[in-house]
Amino acid sequence: MKTVRLDQSDTVVTATRALNIGDTVEGFVVAAQIPTGHKVASSPMKQGDPVRKYAQLIGYASCDIAIGDHVHTHNVAFRNTEMEYEFSTDLREVKPAVKQDTFMGFQRENGSVGTRNYIAIVTSVNCSATAARMIADHFTPAVLAEFPNVDGVAAFVHGTGCGMAGDGDGFEALQRVMWGYAKHPNHGGVLMVGLGCEMNQIDWLLEAYGLKQSDTFQTMNIQNVAGLRRTVELGIKKIEAMLPIANQATRTPCPVSELMVALQCGGSDAWSGVTANPALGYACDLLVAQGATGLLAETPEIYGAEHLLTRRAVDRATGDRLIERIKWWEDYTARNKGSMDNNPSPGNKLGGLTTILEKSLGAAAKGGTSPLTGVYKYAEPVRARGFTFMDTPGYDPASVTGQIAGGCNLVCFTTGRGSAFGSKPAPTIKIATNTDMATRMSEDMDIDAGEILSKGVSVEEKGREIYEMFLRVASGEPSKSEAQGLGDHEFVPWQIGAVM
Repeated sequence: MKTVRLDQSDTVVTATRALNIGDTVEGFVVAAQIPTGHKVASSPMKQGDPVRKYAQLIGYASCDIAIGDHVHTHNVAFRNTEMEYEFSTDLREVKPAVKQDTFMGFQRENGSVGTRNYIAIVTSVNCSATAARMIADHFTPAVLAEFPNVDGVAAFVHGTGCGMAGDGDGFEALQRVMWGYAKHPNHGGVLMVGLGCEMNQIDWLLEAYGLKQSDTFQTMNIQNVAGLRRTVELGIKKIEAMLPIANQATRTPCPVSELMVALQCGGSDAWSGVTANPALGYACDLLVAQGATGLLAETPEIYGAEHLLTRRAVDRATGDRLIERIKWWEDYTARNKGSMDNNPSPGNKLGGLTTILEKSLGAAAKGGTSPLTGVYKYAEPVRARGFTFMDTPGYDPASVTGQIAGGCNLVCFTTGRGSAFGSKPAPTIKIATNTDMATRMSEDMDIDAGEILSKGVSVEEKGREIYEMFLRVASGEPSKSEAQGLGDHEFVPWQIGAVM
């Protein structure tokens, strides 16, 4: 098989291997050198004609394109989408699973369930980042050896928290991130560290969200403690007191309905929407059948595919919330003199993706086929079960930070170019879209979805494999990124608005 056609209405096919001039595919002759994963015109297109893949629009011919031509950035133009949206017209019944699965998780007093048991140090401002790192660095594996039920002490530090407006999108998003990490079920203890004079005051957060200090939730400011050294010493003492309490937590059987999985993709290629993302979508449907939650995100990376999601919205209000976020992004990029088509990276394009529309159609496949039950702002607590969506940027660390703050206790990350991403406190499972990269980066990839093409494995089989890995990792098996220690530097709250 030299090419893949995804729908009979498509005007392009995708090369499964490099093609040479003169090769014959699907009854026509290739007219250019075609790299693996890139598109070949299977129908003639006049300038201005739509280019179709996945039975959907991915761009417009910027010049005449003949059958057999290479179809890519040199002859495909992007335009902002103008959709007529339908709502709740593609609602598929979710049949509850016959067998209710379980995993071994940490049951918290408030009823939430964790897949890990960390003690978190959360900073309010960049000015307290060094103190937080110094406190965390004290708790080496040797120090933690007597607390086997504690997965580690993790510092969540960032580059903002001051020089920002005290209200509005940016401030509210940062406060939601801090609250989400403070209350995350994967944390058995939390220490918040501030400077004291920053805009993002810890006391405001406590008041706004009703947080109360306890043996396992403590706060402090460097200025009140009287300096960096004393802050580090006091922070170490506070966490030393938390460790025996956190260590009392043990894993017990928990229903899969308590899983919330962040659905992510990065370093995408042409196979993302053919192998890994549809397989993850099938795994998401399996989660939903168990009463669990899958959380799609990266609003710029569903742009051009949002009309497919509004058709799956459980009601008009849910669909309208998604469209409102799309309109916000169109305004956001316009006022910052950007374009929604800025998103495909050089690596994405090298892998065969031409426009954000093409990338989005593949990315949306991660959400499976279940109804869309909720749409949330960045880092907002996700309350609905089933398939849900969170408004985040496409930048992976910022996006995952919002999803974890929203309650995700696992992350699943598909990649075609390869990624070294990992996250804490929710571990990341990585899925390769093609076997070549999975083999080359075998120490980083947990699952090879490229076998859908290289070995003829079905999407359903691979989706079941992904789902079963969810249960193992949720029960404590380390993912490959987790085993390599990733996650300490991937906490990146989305910084919205002016730095002042």
